[in-house]
Amino acid sequence: MIRTPVPRRRLRGTPVVVLLLAAAAVAVMVALLSPSSPSSPTRVPRGALGAADGVVPDGVTVFDDVPAVTNLDAGLLAALRSAARDAVGDGVEFVVNSGWRSRAYQDRLLRDAIAQYGSEEEAARWVATADTSPHVSGQAVDIGPTAAATWISRHGAGYGLCRVYRNEPWHVELRPEAVDAGCPRMYADPTQDPRMQR
Repeated sequence: MIRTPVPRRRLRGTPVVVLLLAAAAVAVMVALLSPSSPSSPTRVPRGALGAADGVVPDGVTVFDDVPAVTNLDAGLLAALRSAARDAVGDGVEFVVNSGWRSRAYQDRLLRDAIAQYGSEEEAARWVATADTSPHVSGQAVDIGPTAAATWISRHGAGYGLCRVYRNEPWHVELRPEAVDAGCPRMYADPTQDPRMQR
């Protein structure tokens, strides 16, 4: 059997198509990895909220001069900075994922949580109202990464820094009495916290 060679057709524009597909793939990757991506814990919510409302750019530490940090309660901030200095010796850096928040920012987070979880009751397990949130009063901070949250779980009481909710290992508040008595028992989630019942 004799094979007849099949003429090869050269596709016109193939390099252009390949370049367009590559550019689209890069654009998708940039969008997914950008700070505004919904998967990013520090994303900037839709609307006109920004740093002045407590939105935290990526990589902010307890030593940075941004409203989310500088508007924290002075005692909480001093304890965080002291603990962070000591944690460096263990190779741990405290990153602020969220700190002080404006009422507008807290309201936005609550609306987003209601949309995500489907009800006010379920959203309340994760996000407080602006009237009850310790973030709005500067009394709470969310610390990352996991190594920092773990370090605070182990050593925080010595600085008066305590986890408050079992479902939020990153959420830290100042409890000065913990230095002598240890951290109080945690609530399962914010719905069990009497402060949230106002």
